[in-house]
Order: sequence, then C-alpha cells, then structure tokens
Amino acid sequence: MAQSLEQPELFAGLYDRHAPEIHRYAARRLGEGAADDITAETFLIAFRTRARYDTAHRLARPWLYGIAANLIGRHRRTEVRALRALARTGHDPVAASWSERSDERIAVQAPLAGALAGLSPGDRHVLLLVAWADLGYQEVAEALQIPLGTVRSRLNRARRKVREALRIDPSFTPDELELTPSWTK
Repeated sequence: MAQSLEQPELFAGLYDRHAPEIHRYAARRLGEGAADDITAETFLIAFRTRARYDTAHRLARPWLYGIAANLIGRHRRTEVRALRALARTGHDPVAASWSERSDERIAVQAPLAGALAGLSPGDRHVLLLVAWADLGYQEVAEALQIPLGTVRSRLNRARRKVREALRIDPSFTPDELELTPSWTK
C-alpha cells in the first residue's frame, strides 16, 4: 500500500487480488447491478484514501470489506426490500442468475431472507461478513472499525435471532446454522 503512493500502478495488484471477492459479497447483499457499482466505488475510495491506510495492518482485505460494508450500508433500504421480497415471494433475482431455482431452495431461502431482513444493520453486517465473506472475528472488527467484543456480541445476537426466526433448536451450535445460500454451493 505504501509503495502505491509513489507508484500508483501497484494498486492494480490489490484490485486484481480482491475485486472478485468484494464483488461476490456485494452481489450477495444487493444483486449484480449494485455489486458492480459497490466494487468500483470501493476501490475508488481505497485508491483515493490509500495514504491514510494504517500499514500496521498487514492485510488490506478487512479494510476493503469495511469500505464495501459502509457503501452497502448506504444501500441498506434496497437490501432490506430485496430480502423482504424474497421472504414474501421466494423469488431471488441473484440466485436465479446463478442456477435454476427449485421449490426446495425457495422454501429454505424465503425464511432466511426474512430473518436477515429483521436484523439491525450492524448485526447483519457482522453476520454476513463472517458467513458470506468468510472473514474472521478480528478481520470483521477491523473492517467495521468496532471492538472485537462488539463483533462477538453482534454475531451472537444475530445468530440467536436467526435461529429464533427460523425456529431452529437453540441447542444447535452456531456452526450447525447454515447461512450459506444454496445457490452458492
């Protein structure tokens, strides 16, 4: 990152490494159309603010997800509307573009979408950064610029609310709670 201040073309390597995963994460949250914009804006902001990057952090991945999460937060109403529509209708335009839908997938996705829509934005960000972006707790803390304890409490609360909304036995461990949509498998 520091070298890209003197040689801006080096920033392209960061883009090449992380743009596809940022795009996938944004697409899962907001759909393909918005994902293109979120990805582009994430890297534009990262490039413009790279001088402020804390080089004590070895990996830029959490920082990039933090930028993307902030941008997604701005689109929160769109995301919640899409999740509520999925909960009502079972039609997921993101999933439809990945594979053919089936009645079984719709039956599973609709309640999950409703549960996700019912979470607070902070809880939803933490849960989906862990479940969909595969970030660790410390990376989520860095991405959202919140304390590690806050990540743990938000994740615990989000998992509990999702289990309750899906009427899952509370004795299940968090690892048994499948939050990966079927279309991504």
